[in-house]
Amino acid sequence: MDALSETLRVVRLTGAIFINARFTAPWCYQSPHADAAAPLLEPGAERVVIFHLVAEGDCWAELEGEPPLRLSAGDVVVFPHGAAHRMASAPGVAPAQGRPLADVLARRPRQLAFGGGGALTRIVCGYMACDARLARMLLTGLPSAVKVNVRDSSAGEWLEASLRYALVEARSPRPGGGGVLAKLAEVLFIEVLRLYMAEAAEGRSGWLAGVRDPVVGAALAALHRTPAHPWTLEALARAAGASRSVLAERFQQLVGTAPMQHLTQWRMLLAANLLKGGPASLTRIAEDVGYQTDTAFIRAFRREFGVPPATWRRREAAAAPS
Repeated sequence: MDALSETLRVVRLTGAIFINARFTAPWCYQSPHADAAAPLLEPGAERVVIFHLVAEGDCWAELEGEPPLRLSAGDVVVFPHGAAHRMASAPGVAPAQGRPLADVLARRPRQLAFGGGGALTRIVCGYMACDARLARMLLTGLPSAVKVNVRDSSAGEWLEASLRYALVEARSPRPGGGGVLAKLAEVLFIEVLRLYMAEAAEGRSGWLAGVRDPVVGAALAALHRTPAHPWTLEALARAAGASRSVLAERFQQLVGTAPMQHLTQWRMLLAANLLKGGPASLTRIAEDVGYQTDTAFIRAFRREFGVPPATWRRREAAAAPS
């Protein structure tokens, strides 16, 4: 199994579709920084990543200090680092002065319809919520906005049709429509990551670029598949089919850390996931993530999170929304 699949298998993502919009030109709406929207979208989430699917028509995404980004039907734009942005029928259109975001999101998915009566654009807005460390790992190296066209993929037609169906179901009296939308939001987000990885581009760096690299990708797959294994750089190089020097250099160049440093980060992310996920003992969690003693595990966890794992677990339990 590749590193992305393994990561998504063991780490929990939470997604939702929160706006189903019908705009007519001229129109523009302002989306705040994701940190401001997170408490309204997903209370308790450390990171929220917002994305928009253009289901019909054309529009533009604008970020401060960057050229406007043209979007067409089938395009999905993701803002990996949470940048505030505007979605508009044309560059420079002033944002509409609507109700506060809390009011707009009181019911989800919210049906929005406004504009000047011109050309029609339909947009579906969603988000993914995840651990801040997972977000840093997955999204480091990505630009402020990532655009892909899902209609270029074999899954695109199915995804769009499924979203249309689920949006209708979410407004029906039948139970479960919101749950279907949440799963589709997750699938759409993962498909965007896969499509971005598949696009050949020189000079890319970050964890996703590492997964795509034959040598680094093999090393990442090995680390993520068996994190409890007593890895050494030499053993990892053998698993990746490269020399230690080649692996170390390419890993640092693409991922931005040394292989053993990344292994520690991955182990700590897994440990945090296990601490939040149930009552497993510290000894069991330490063994599951590759530490032979509680002392070594507690020391590594404190270095990463600033507090011992037992303290961190109590704090997370107290902060979790009821």
